[in-house]
Amino acid sequence: MEPLSEIQIRSSFVNCTKGEASRLRLPLDFAELPWQDLDFLGWVDPGAPLRAHLVLPREGGPVGISLRVPSVGRTSAVKSSLCQICLTGHASSGVTLLAAPLAGARGREGNTVGTYICADLACSLYVRGRRQPKLRTTRYEESLTLDERLARMWGNLDAFTSKITAG
Repeated sequence: MEPLSEIQIRSSFVNCTKGEASRLRLPLDFAELPWQDLDFLGWVDPGAPLRAHLVLPREGGPVGISLRVPSVGRTSAVKSSLCQICLTGHASSGVTLLAAPLAGARGREGNTVGTYICADLACSLYVRGRRQPKLRTTRYEESLTLDERLARMWGNLDAFTSKITAG
């Protein structure tokens, strides 16, 4: 992913108001992000921990999506959960249901769509092997190449994004 400026990020959001986009806080490590290892930018808002954000590169410019994080419930380190974007297996606390208001009038009416995703939104790093799931000592072996895993992740992410932006 090409590095993005703060202005590019704030102006990219499709499912929140300009005011909400101007108030969101960027990741604390924004200046040190490993852009070369990221396929998209994802973070939990440090000023509002029940809000998360995704910014995806697109041909017409980046597309930002605002997400709601559920309040923390009880989780188990014994049970496993699977991210629906990158298909990384985590202890159940490593995956969370994120809900995104739909873009436009439908979102203003309260309509949302959700998916289970890595709680730290670091799918790119998991797919590339740059980060390992917490509390998991073994990783499932796949016969897919890195390019095939990245294509699968993008297909899942595109399907989720299409549900949000569809008119």
